[in-house]
Amino acid sequence: MKKDKPRVAIQGIRASFHEEAAFKYFGENIQTIECNSFKRTFDALENNEADYVVMAIENSIAGSILPNYSLLLNYNFPVIGEIYLPIQLHLMALPGVAFENVKYVTSHPIAIRQCIDFFDEYPHLQIVESNDTAACAKRIHDEKLTDTVAIANSLAAKLYELDILERRIESNKKNFTRFLILTTHERAVKKPANKASLCFQVSNQVGALAKVLNIFANQGVNMSKIQSMPVLGKRNEYNFYVDVEWEETKQYDSAVKQILKYTHNFNILGEYQRHDDEGTAEKPLNIAPAKPERKYISIKKLVK
Repeated sequence: MKKDKPRVAIQGIRASFHEEAAFKYFGENIQTIECNSFKRTFDALENNEADYVVMAIENSIAGSILPNYSLLLNYNFPVIGEIYLPIQLHLMALPGVAFENVKYVTSHPIAIRQCIDFFDEYPHLQIVESNDTAACAKRIHDEKLTDTVAIANSLAAKLYELDILERRIESNKKNFTRFLILTTHERAVKKPANKASLCFQVSNQVGALAKVLNIFANQGVNMSKIQSMPVLGKRNEYNFYVDVEWEETKQYDSAVKQILKYTHNFNILGEYQRHDDEGTAEKPLNIAPAKPERKYISIKKLVK
């Protein structure tokens, strides 16, 4: 029996940035499978509890999420796509809560750090760290907290019925997270590709890696990312995770054939269409009517 909605496993709960990324890639007609860890998302896919996984792999401020590279290699599910999501952080509270009465602000520690300039203006607020931005919004809703605000996305504000007190409080407005889309080999559909994620090892000799990189350059294949990870239990041995892009498939095919001579444990993690940069304009997801911005610069600031 054909399923009506694709089941998409995400790390975190509904209204998290992972679900927002899933909506951006698949559309909103999906069934979200909430998982408490990235490993659990892969287990859900392996156990046929999900059809796809949406997994963050890097952030333009925080950098690569290194443990997730190991998951890619250990589970060997193919990468079939990617999506770049602009990270837009908003301050939210229960309806009717006045900002001057707030004592606590709660969110994921990375989200808090990305809003440090905003909270420098309000030193009386006590920071409470949590493991998920959406979970903080949900807690305010469930426990009816009138002295606490959360930092999360607009999806969380709508789902958990919170008012957005201040929009776009992140310090860096050009912050993006890259997410990978994975599925099983049986569900992977071969499509025209212009990007690939590869993993390989080279010998521990002078110029070994340079030979591989020069082959990409000579074939006109652009290497958009390289990440090294130590091979567990082996001294001076590394896995190199490389993302490459090309204009003509023959360039990529020729490069792969040549680098096989200089690498071992070579793996193609996925071949897919690269995300269109034209779609990365900072547009909020169409999930809630815009509310007028409220400014609190006139509030008397308390000094510790």
